[in-house]
Amino acid sequence: MDPFTLTLFLTMGFLLLYHFLWQPMNYFKERGIKYESPVPILGNMASVVLRRTSMAEHFQRLYQRFSDVKYFGLFNFTNPVIVIRDPDLIASITVKNFDHFCNRRGFDIGDLDPLIGKNLSALRDDEWREMRRLLSPSFTSMKMKIMYHLIRDCADDFSDFIANQSKHGKVFDIKDIFGRYTTDVIATCSFGISIDSMRNPNNEFYVLARDTMSSQSSLSWKLMLGMCCPALCRTFGIRIFSEKVHRYFLNVVRETVKMREEQGITRPDMIQLMMDTKDKERSLTIEEMTNQAFVFFLAGYDTSSTFLSFLMHEIATHPEVKAKLMEEIEEVVRKTNGNPTYDALKNMPYMDAVMNETLRLDSIATSLDRVCVKEFQLEPASSGAEPVTLKPGDVVWFLPFSLQRDSKYVKNPTKFDPDRFLGKDAPPPSVNIPFGIGPRFCIGNRFALLESKILMFYLLWRCDVEPCEKTQIPMKFSKHNIALTAENGFWLKFRARDKVCLQEANGKLEN
Repeated sequence: MDPFTLTLFLTMGFLLLYHFLWQPMNYFKERGIKYESPVPILGNMASVVLRRTSMAEHFQRLYQRFSDVKYFGLFNFTNPVIVIRDPDLIASITVKNFDHFCNRRGFDIGDLDPLIGKNLSALRDDEWREMRRLLSPSFTSMKMKIMYHLIRDCADDFSDFIANQSKHGKVFDIKDIFGRYTTDVIATCSFGISIDSMRNPNNEFYVLARDTMSSQSSLSWKLMLGMCCPALCRTFGIRIFSEKVHRYFLNVVRETVKMREEQGITRPDMIQLMMDTKDKERSLTIEEMTNQAFVFFLAGYDTSSTFLSFLMHEIATHPEVKAKLMEEIEEVVRKTNGNPTYDALKNMPYMDAVMNETLRLDSIATSLDRVCVKEFQLEPASSGAEPVTLKPGDVVWFLPFSLQRDSKYVKNPTKFDPDRFLGKDAPPPSVNIPFGIGPRFCIGNRFALLESKILMFYLLWRCDVEPCEKTQIPMKFSKHNIALTAENGFWLKFRARDKVCLQEANGKLEN
């Protein structure tokens, strides 16, 4: 290669590196926003990538370092992100000025991997508005009441199995067993399939779910890659979920819809609700139904089972909380004559408080994002600073885990205290955001809370739970997974209660 050509190539290479790697590093400096000096390519994520700390604790350290400002800068690899700390500003962005921030970053790989790229969470602009409008009627309180019996049957069967296995006490990996329960719930409520993953762990649906999610660490990083570097994924054909997974769920939905239409079958599940979603414009296609059902499978299998694990861990390690909770459960049993109804479980304030406190203290959502779609002026980050103008494409983050543990807004923030949600110490709505905030608030929050509440009721009714030798006290968070989870797993000991007798609606008695 002649000297001129070599010089030209080197110059072009340098300009490309500067444009894509170094030039963005001036983003915060040019805008007068406080930030921590980044590492090339890794940005401010080096300690997470190198597994020196969990993502939640890493973000909390940065959150606390910049406690004197309303927002600060963070480099998510080479992508600049403005992290909003101030609850009023969070509410302004997500609610009052939602039209400026209606999108999430999502996964711009829809055609390559539609299961993750074309579900409700990833859709943008009018596509998101239309899908949200079509799906919202499926998640009303009335629709949850219709699904109650499907979920109750899963919780009943699951807790009966655990009780029978625990007559003399038994230690369980509760993340594993709760993953089986949530798989059963999602299978029956989202896809119209009745399975029992505790007694039949080799059923096709559970095996696919387990294999799809078997390496949570690998999946977490693939999700991050898909969000941060979609162009790279498209170039090299990197999928988060395989074509086999896509084909399986597509066939399940297609066959279910076909059978119901041909045989006139109706069932109170999500597939039926989406089939019934018709208006003057259009109804959902099989592909769209599959994409939406899959995201609920994804959230249900992993996120809900993780929440249940944290919830049971907190109950088991706080005997005074467990005792009060059992009083409320036994009161419901007495009032309903051993046949708990939807309305009876709905009216359990202490159970609600325990669940809300777990969501606050152990928020699985370590970060939430919004993308600016119209120019917007952020108020100054501190006294004496200048306002910052955001342009379309700029990204802002909120940190629920950090915000909900901020002593400025929560009294004794690291203490597990459900009573705070029964009095005046509950954190304000713009601080307590485990399911998000504003119009993009998690559409499935009612469903997640309902399936968790029913299981806690039946399981604690039938079994006592306590720490074992493997239980981590205090809890340590995993450094190998970007999602919040326990370092060495969730382990607890269950023991069947001696005098538990459930009378079902059909009059059958079980011990």
